[in-house]
Amino acid sequence: MREFDLAVIGGGLVGGALAYGLARAGRRIALLDEGDVAFRASRGNFGLVWVQGKGLGLAPYGNWTRHAARLWPQFARLLADETGIDVALEQHGGLHVCLSETELTQRVAALAMLVEQAGFERYAFEALDRAALAARVPGIGPTVVGATYCALDGHCNPLRLLRALHAAFERRGGEYLPLHKAERIERRGQRFVVHAAGARIGAAQVVLAAGLGNAALAPQVGLDAPVRPQRGQVIVLERVRPFLAYPLSTLRQTDEGTVLIGNSHEDAGFDDSAGTAVCATLAERALRIFPGLRDVRVTRTWAALRVLSPDGFPIYDRSASQPGAFIVTCHSGVTLAAAHALELAPRIAAGDLGADLRPFSARRLSVSKAA
Repeated sequence: MREFDLAVIGGGLVGGALAYGLARAGRRIALLDEGDVAFRASRGNFGLVWVQGKGLGLAPYGNWTRHAARLWPQFARLLADETGIDVALEQHGGLHVCLSETELTQRVAALAMLVEQAGFERYAFEALDRAALAARVPGIGPTVVGATYCALDGHCNPLRLLRALHAAFERRGGEYLPLHKAERIERRGQRFVVHAAGARIGAAQVVLAAGLGNAALAPQVGLDAPVRPQRGQVIVLERVRPFLAYPLSTLRQTDEGTVLIGNSHEDAGFDDSAGTAVCATLAERALRIFPGLRDVRVTRTWAALRVLSPDGFPIYDRSASQPGAFIVTCHSGVTLAAAHALELAPRIAAGDLGADLRPFSARRLSVSKAA
């Protein structure tokens, strides 16, 4: 059996950020990764660092998201300094485009309700009419009526981010263990033993960051992870000259020039295949926003599975019955990566998540169900 201070289960963006943060704290960390056969949201996500609209119904989530976004420039510089990898962070604000007056009115009302919540740390957002939007984003279609804008929003290259996290983790002395799917976790005295693909990993602490796999692992250490998959599909267009200075919630241009179209939400179980019907709907909306994309060729499409709790908010918890066991699960692995690495990981190392993260305990779901 190999011994470590802490075992992080899950090698995606959530697990990678936590492992990097824990390695920065000087801990001896094993990062267990199932490999490319996993339902890995980290390789199929849209790459947004997104604040606007987050937290309606749970004000602390809005606050945590805003805090994460503000940490992102420091986080990106740290990764570049340690690894030489530029994660292509651009954080000049983001837009949610509306195609009808009703859609714009409802969007503004929802954001107003969001920032008026008790305990919500307010941030500014702007409602842009068509003229104001066209001044910022030339080439919008005739059916676009306006947008909402938040200066905290941005985007990055998520594949480079994943690579940078793994590289920085290993440079800090962490040990990456691919093809080590955690199958069973048992408690032996004051330590845990993780059984993974025939290997045994001993650790004083264990962090579950396995996405949809957390549902089966959490009960083994006295935790609860009622997560479910939600399918999202993405269309990728060929490289074109830069035309879009801001990411949209449904469309963005990468630093390499490709255009990504997305933001679908489907309850399809564990089916991660892409379908033409959904892609057609995504494409139709994208063409209404930017008619000039009509002659740009599609190079590929993909689908990936988000990790959602019943109320859509993250689950951060520590086990009361098995001290040293933690769970971290969310659907915003890119947006929250900076906070996971720089804020949450040191708290896990210290054994206490902090009072401000208590609203993210899975216990809230039991209370809500009982009510």
